[in-house]
Amino acid sequence: MAKPLVAIVGRPNVGKSALFNRIIRSRSSIVDDSPGITRDRVYSTAEWSGRSFAIVDTGGIEADPADDISTQTREHAEHAMKAADVIIFVVDARSGITSDDKDVAQLLRIAGKPVILAANKVDHPAHMDYEFYALGLGDPMPVSAVHGIGIGNLLDAVVQALPPQTDEPAEKDDDPIRVALVGRPNVGKSSLANRILGEERSIVSDTPGTTRDALDTVFDYDGTKYVIIDTAGIRRRGKVDPGVEKYSVLRAFAAVDRCDVAVTVIDGTSDPVVQDTKIAGYAHEAGKAGVIAVNKWDMVDRDKAFARDYERKVRTMMNFMPYADVLFVSALTGRGITKLLDAVRKGAMHHRRRIQTSMVNRVVQDAVLRNPPPSDKGKAVRIFYASQVSSRPPLFVVWTNYPELIHFSYKRYLENAIREAFEFSGTPIIVQFRARD
Repeated sequence: MAKPLVAIVGRPNVGKSALFNRIIRSRSSIVDDSPGITRDRVYSTAEWSGRSFAIVDTGGIEADPADDISTQTREHAEHAMKAADVIIFVVDARSGITSDDKDVAQLLRIAGKPVILAANKVDHPAHMDYEFYALGLGDPMPVSAVHGIGIGNLLDAVVQALPPQTDEPAEKDDDPIRVALVGRPNVGKSSLANRILGEERSIVSDTPGTTRDALDTVFDYDGTKYVIIDTAGIRRRGKVDPGVEKYSVLRAFAAVDRCDVAVTVIDGTSDPVVQDTKIAGYAHEAGKAGVIAVNKWDMVDRDKAFARDYERKVRTMMNFMPYADVLFVSALTGRGITKLLDAVRKGAMHHRRRIQTSMVNRVVQDAVLRNPPPSDKGKAVRIFYASQVSSRPPLFVVWTNYPELIHFSYKRYLENAIREAFEFSGTPIIVQFRARD
């Protein structure tokens, strides 16, 4: 059975994200004093008094959106209201009722959902403004998201307003494939996420830097459960502004650290650049399965010769990850999305794969017979046995008498032999040499 959903809504800069982080006990949403930091819907799960529920942080709702991003932010918040079982309406107790608060209150009355009115930033009883009764949404509950004051009472009210529990078995928590979409700003990561999900989950704009948080969304495709993570664009280190952009980039790198497959998205309307290589290289060094998605392919000449030439450029720049598929996709038309998801699933499967020790030994010993390790200064290097010791990524240990004498080219030779024998594709594999005790 799906978990009930709690939505946090309100005008900009009332502390919705700080309250969201306090409830889930984690810094999942970026918090800053500037209004409008949160734009997309950020989902997580929480538990209180034995009840587990999903919770969503939304962007600030403005009565008169000034631009396309603000308009989409409002639409996303309204979508969350419609889907929610309970709504936490956050107001700023220090500033009193504003026209935007009244606009949100009107939307909530139309929604007809249970509403908990949270008057935030009440660090002292003197900060509470009881004029919020005028909104007609019940008793305002004084809280302080920053200091944790009143959070328990707020959650008690939320749990009480949730739909009653049923005796249906809980939803099975399978191990999903976590997919992070990473790349430079404005390469189409959010558009690609929306196309894969089949809904406008991420806000899309031609303005670089629209996505700020790393957004997790669960979906099913062809019987497999995925979590897709849309991340902020990563610029060159010297170009990253301190503050919000810095934290956005850190969240993007953290998303890579917790994913199974990193999809490096490249703008196909221009040649690949060094920053594309650095972003893909971070995922490679983190040991993640990888796919390279060349987006916006609907906007360029799709001649086969041109595609081969472009792939050759990508392969040359990213020669450290020959295992990764290079796919040409279009978030606008849906071109290549099925192939992309198939490549992600294949990479994740191989990333998690475990091989029996006997089979690994047979492959390694056959490779040694074909090409023995060279001796070094009269010392004969011997390979005793090999085994896979872990996965995600697959890690193989080869025991030898002189691990320090193994040349990197021979290490690559054994790595290729293992990869070809067991068809490891889409994922890096690691081969280490250790001395036998």
